[in-house]
Amino acid sequence: MASPDRFKTWTTKSGYRIIKVLGGRSNVFLLTSSEKNMLIDTSAAWFWKKLRHNLDVLGIDRLDYLVLTHTHFDHAGNASRIREKYGAKVVVHQSEAAFLENGRTLLPRGTNFFTKMLISQSYRVADKFHVEPCKADILVEDRLDLPLAGGSAFILHTPGHTCGSLSVIADGEIALIGDAMIGRFPGSVFPPFADDVPGLLLSWGRLLETCCKIFIPSHGSANSRALVERNYMKRKKFLS
Repeated sequence: MASPDRFKTWTTKSGYRIIKVLGGRSNVFLLTSSEKNMLIDTSAAWFWKKLRHNLDVLGIDRLDYLVLTHTHFDHAGNASRIREKYGAKVVVHQSEAAFLENGRTLLPRGTNFFTKMLISQSYRVADKFHVEPCKADILVEDRLDLPLAGGSAFILHTPGHTCGSLSVIADGEIALIGDAMIGRFPGSVFPPFADDVPGLLLSWGRLLETCCKIFIPSHGSANSRALVERNYMKRKKFLS
């Protein structure tokens, strides 16, 4: 499998490679070991041609798994196509499997004045955010160890943005965290949308317990452990 320079890549101690396959509206990542390929999220449906092209450039003609960090339209929009074209087993949290199968997207709550207003208006056009229905193959409850040779990788339930949000932990070094955090605002990882802010902060604590040093969100660039710790300690008081 090729890995052209234009694709941002991280490598863990055991040799897992994490490749940013697609950016823009929502990041898509490939986690690859010596034996298996796993895609994390798919972006929105209108990015299908670009996603497929980039996978072709990387020499990917088969995916063992597709992990959906959650089932919003900008993360699961191409799930059905990925399942059909690449033979991927679709992995989702059990609480969101029905949403995926029905093609429904429940828009999240805003966490600030602007995003609260935005969501209140978006419900008028919620039908635009539906996705092509897709059946899940593997349901996650709390934690699911991944059968990747040579190291340690698992999926962790990290609710807050949505009730079924998931993160992928690679070698206790790198966490692919979906929308549990964001990487676009200097000094802050707090996302503009979340259904359950206290639950989100608890998930931050759980992610820090993995000892990962890099936290890669679906929107923006990677966050350092030091930045995440500062944000967590600042907001931890809201848990009491």
